[in-house]
Amino acid sequence: MASLVIRTGPADLSFDDLRTEFGLRPDFPAAALAEAQEAVSRPAGDRPDLTGLPLVTIDPPGAKDLDQALLVQRSGAGFVVHYAIADLGLFVTPGGALDAEVRQRGQTIYLPDGNVPLHPTVLSEGAASLLPGVVRPAVLWTFTCSADGVPTAVEVRRALVRSIAQFDYASVQKAFDAGDPHPSVAALAEFGPLRRELALQRGAIELQLPEQEVEPDGDGWQLVARPRAEVDAWNAEISLMTGMAAASIMLEAKTGILRTLPDPDAEAVASLRKSAAALGVPWPADLSPGAFLAGLDASKPEALALFTDATRLLRGAGYTAFNGSVPEVVTHAGVAAPYTHVTAPLRRLVDRFATEVCLAVTAGQELPAWLAEALPQLPSLMGASDSLAAKVERASVDQVEAWVLAGRVGQEFDAVVLRSGDTEADVFVSSPPVLAKCAGKRLPEGERVRVRLAEADPTTRRVRFTAA
Repeated sequence: MASLVIRTGPADLSFDDLRTEFGLRPDFPAAALAEAQEAVSRPAGDRPDLTGLPLVTIDPPGAKDLDQALLVQRSGAGFVVHYAIADLGLFVTPGGALDAEVRQRGQTIYLPDGNVPLHPTVLSEGAASLLPGVVRPAVLWTFTCSADGVPTAVEVRRALVRSIAQFDYASVQKAFDAGDPHPSVAALAEFGPLRRELALQRGAIELQLPEQEVEPDGDGWQLVARPRAEVDAWNAEISLMTGMAAASIMLEAKTGILRTLPDPDAEAVASLRKSAAALGVPWPADLSPGAFLAGLDASKPEALALFTDATRLLRGAGYTAFNGSVPEVVTHAGVAAPYTHVTAPLRRLVDRFATEVCLAVTAGQELPAWLAEALPQLPSLMGASDSLAAKVERASVDQVEAWVLAGRVGQEFDAVVLRSGDTEADVFVSSPPVLAKCAGKRLPEGERVRVRLAEADPTTRRVRFTAA
């Protein structure tokens, strides 16, 4: 699927109304800001100097809040992966004003015209960010892996690191396509697919629905639907491997916090099989849902319909804290393994606490009292912030869709039917890339249809189509 772009009008179409509607506060209390400023010059303590590792970062273009830096190397028949994570534990004092503020925020909220950060930018885009060419405190995960990509040894420790370059996904993908990747990530082209194959063997479920993004473009905004590049997927596998390793550490110690998702129930799987049969897509009886979905061609309309239907397989995600005993549900169905968040502490609250658990456990230490007391509070804090972030993201896209289409009511568009009911369907219009409702008789799922724009209201952010 090629990138699809549509532009709105004047750039003074801001998202301030969304900030007001959702109670988003870009500014920090004075006491929290003072703590953050003081922490900038805080000594990193006695930690090994590993600045000689040629780590690099891969993030969206223009990103300044850089959580991760990586180095993937061949080692004999296997691999060694170094994964440095921003060390927020150095900068946030437990029980302080900044700690209290970030617990309320939960995570960075992203809007097209500027984010509402979890931490003050003096930290998230400065002293704590793994920016290139500067020494930074980090939590360094080191994986020694076999030829098939399975970790045989895992080490996690605090260290000093220095990223040597900042890349974006497109440039790294372009370098791989040209056969000239940076040496620090050259082995990722071998290691990433190995990890993806292991994920399929576990039964991991990944949906390849089109992702809508809103970006600034000159005097307006552009609405973009991009395919996921190989580098995106390979890089994600490094993060997933780290989260799985952290979960294993926690489960062995019987203390920590997991990102959990119940296995799909039999009814949801049966429904997906029924949809596949109705669309004429073969699904061998011995093939797991994850393997079946991974084998679909995301550019085909029937695949888009099945990916949409498969969202029913991934319901009930949450966070599970435990201390002293292993909880009943420990796995994440999407990952098909126990998993936790530790790789984005600049942008997500729970990662700092989960990282501190791993550091304490692997050092053979008891959890500090402040950490043990915080664990039970994290599921509700993260649940609330996840819900808010999802609502803001959807509202931002809805707003731009309405702006883009406001002057085109009555026009017809090509669309794919993703999910259909008796009186309304979910459709994906490819140009401009819009996900919306379409009223009318039951439409055939997984087929291309013509739809007519019936409503596009920027005030209510409502876009609706009817069958043409």
